[in-house]
Amino acid sequence: MIDIRRLRQDPDGVRAALARRRDPALDVVLTELLKLDEDRRTCLVASEEIKARRNKQSDEVARRKKAKEPTDDLLAELKASGDVVKNYDTTLREIDEQIEGRLMLVPNLPLADVPEGDATANRVVRTWGTATTFPWTPRPHWDLGAALGILDLPRGAKVAGSGFPLFVGMGSKLIRALANFMLDLHTGQHGYLEVSPPYLVNRVTLTGTGQLPKFEEDMYASSADDLFLVPTAEVPVTNLHRDEILEAAELPKKYTAWTPCFRREAGSAGKDTRGILRVHQFDKVELVQLVRPEESVQALETITGHAEKVLQLLGLHYRVLALAAGDTGFAAAKTYDLEVWAPGVGQWLEVSSASCFTDFQARRANLRYRAEPGAKPEFVHTLNASGLAFPRTLIALLETGQQGDGSVVLPPALAAYAGTDRLTPRA
Repeated sequence: MIDIRRLRQDPDGVRAALARRRDPALDVVLTELLKLDEDRRTCLVASEEIKARRNKQSDEVARRKKAKEPTDDLLAELKASGDVVKNYDTTLREIDEQIEGRLMLVPNLPLADVPEGDATANRVVRTWGTATTFPWTPRPHWDLGAALGILDLPRGAKVAGSGFPLFVGMGSKLIRALANFMLDLHTGQHGYLEVSPPYLVNRVTLTGTGQLPKFEEDMYASSADDLFLVPTAEVPVTNLHRDEILEAAELPKKYTAWTPCFRREAGSAGKDTRGILRVHQFDKVELVQLVRPEESVQALETITGHAEKVLQLLGLHYRVLALAAGDTGFAAAKTYDLEVWAPGVGQWLEVSSASCFTDFQARRANLRYRAEPGAKPEFVHTLNASGLAFPRTLIALLETGQQGDGSVVLPPALAAYAGTDRLTPRA
């Protein structure tokens, strides 16, 4: 969440920063927050004045008792003022709850170098590789997957519903191959510690990373236990050190995890319904970093490069987009999207989002560090990147590697894990 002190000290600056997100409702929330903050300070000042007076009266009661003087009048005043203080304390708790509730609805402030505008203003930062050309019309992955016998969408829909793909045979092996390839790369070359987190998380965990309360409708819930299936490994992994104080020498913390991800995506019905372009369950390798505040800007470039390395080793043509403020996610201060070219569907497909969250998530998760022994704890900065999401990476691999005889050639980096360099159609 944003720092209420920053809003108090520079309301115009915060308004201007959030106006870049192009959500008019935010101005109303900020106005409410400023009014609540003013009410809180007024109530606090009044309460502290009464408490100061009560302290003096208590001292006077003690003096009078010692001098064997009457104290009934002061004791009556102390009782009455005690009730007033209790009322103030109740009011302050209520105001604090209202402030926190509204702060939970305020997104992060975009960094100054984030482009202006909505999604149409997203800027291409760089591209890598060239698009493969074919002497035939390239086939889409749903045709290739069915012909190769690695993807059975009808049976996946039968057992769970649309958006829950079923990988079969070599398709299942490709999922394992992608996971092992990415995890070995990130742990072996990029210095991440692999973890295997729970696939169900509680409300506190989801609140810490910013999914709750705003995005509850997009998640699958186990209402009996008040738990949720993870929408991304970012959620449990970022919360590993929630409510802890780390030492500076421990930073940066770098974690990677391979998990299934579950997303209802309630607001995306009807979009990209063919094949595995948009699914409700998918595998993803995630990268998470906890860093010192002064290192987070450079860390974003680094973590983005780690995700890019996967695509480069797979030989896939991709581009890096700097997202505009109006298209930047709720908790992020700056985001790069990695989009890979899929010739069969003729689209750029997002396979990774790399984001710097500054101290936004750390404030929600109370995730702090000490710059030096004995120093006052400060909030860390958090970052994450998909390294990578599997479905669209697999789409690009199939559609880019397709051959005229219906087979698909795998890049050497993946073939070493898959045990073959070519997928062939079923007889």
